[in-house]
Amino acid sequence: MKTELNQTALPVIQISEDKANGRANKLNPHDRAFHDWYRFVLSFPPHLVQDYIKRFGLNGNSTILDPFCGTGTTLVESKRSGLKAIGVEANPFAHFASTVKVDWGINPDILMKRAREIADSAVKTLKKQGINDNEVLGWNSKVVELRVLDPQATKLLLANSISPLPLHKILILRDQVKKYRTERFYGHMLLALANALVFKASNLRFGPEVGVGNLKSDVPVISCWLAEVEKIANDLRSISSKAYPPSTVYLGDARQISNFLPPGSIDAVITSPPYPNEKDYTRTTRLESVILGFIEGKDELRSLKKNLVRSNTRGVYKEDTDDRWVAEHPEIERIANAIEKRRKQLGKTSGFERLYPRVTRLYFGGMARHLAELRGVLRPGARLAYVVGDQASYLRVMIRTGALLADIAESLGYEVQRIDLFRTRFATATKAELREEVVVLRWKG
Repeated sequence: MKTELNQTALPVIQISEDKANGRANKLNPHDRAFHDWYRFVLSFPPHLVQDYIKRFGLNGNSTILDPFCGTGTTLVESKRSGLKAIGVEANPFAHFASTVKVDWGINPDILMKRAREIADSAVKTLKKQGINDNEVLGWNSKVVELRVLDPQATKLLLANSISPLPLHKILILRDQVKKYRTERFYGHMLLALANALVFKASNLRFGPEVGVGNLKSDVPVISCWLAEVEKIANDLRSISSKAYPPSTVYLGDARQISNFLPPGSIDAVITSPPYPNEKDYTRTTRLESVILGFIEGKDELRSLKKNLVRSNTRGVYKEDTDDRWVAEHPEIERIANAIEKRRKQLGKTSGFERLYPRVTRLYFGGMARHLAELRGVLRPGARLAYVVGDQASYLRVMIRTGALLADIAESLGYEVQRIDLFRTRFATATKAELREEVVVLRWKG
């Protein structure tokens, strides 16, 4: 590693003033097709992917990789542009969502026909229980006992994530959908259910972290799900006469990329890895992961977290060793020591607060390990774009993520071409402007 972090040596290109704020991260109306099937609230926008596809001069012969693909923004946008795309994602539900969102080969008319059959069956089942899904009237506890999740699954959820009656309806509908689990369109129906569950039926609200908002005693679940399925069908109809390249999504750890990809197979990387903060990314998809069966207990949740770059203290384990990759990096050590000094000054003594310095080292060590592993699958001249953001979550000590990531990349043999400003956001806790940037790299080979 370098002995000194030289942030002034890197060219920084600022985007237009119109985008240097929250508007830059909005999903444009003409970009909603396919992306809207399911999308993290704080996902980076499709137009950013398009910008770097053009800047990198990619064409139909190029293969794009997103090693932290989340819910598939890069994959969908690459496919729409006629480019082959590969994703790697460690979260089972996000991997599922990405896989479905790039599967455009099903018949939309058959999808809708089967969806209506499922809806009719679910509505009849509820009516037999005295529940009219289209009328928010509650239920008669003397007539039907509402279905619930088992205690082990319930413990994984935020309290009041979903109210009893909407949950009952979701479970009835889920079981009807699962009768078609062997059909090609099953994943599309299940993803539509996830979208309806999270954004219509649940009590969740999303900001920097997921939380519980106003409690909904009842919601018309079946019609909301049908609307989501119809949205998918309409998007598929819009491209029915066109041919698109294949996309592949692997379930796995971005720090072990050679397990999935052959040497020298990737022309470009466009991605947004986790940021070093206290955001537990597994909580973002926890409700749908549990209800739809992607996580069934604490052991599975622990296994999921072990495949993630360590970015928050709830995903740190005694056996973690990624910090060794940056043990001699002076700026990362300075930041970690500053966090520990601030912790002692403030008298913070909780177990999580004591882990702040360690998770900082583990995060950048994990990213160093990822970038080192990635070198083997890149073609000479490959271009890379990493969307990252400044953070001050750890006792208000500033972490300039982009500059640090660029420095680590350079020490591993990458050429740092520039750091582009994507947007800024004001942090109320520190009263400082935090930058979200795109670190642009080139692999010389």
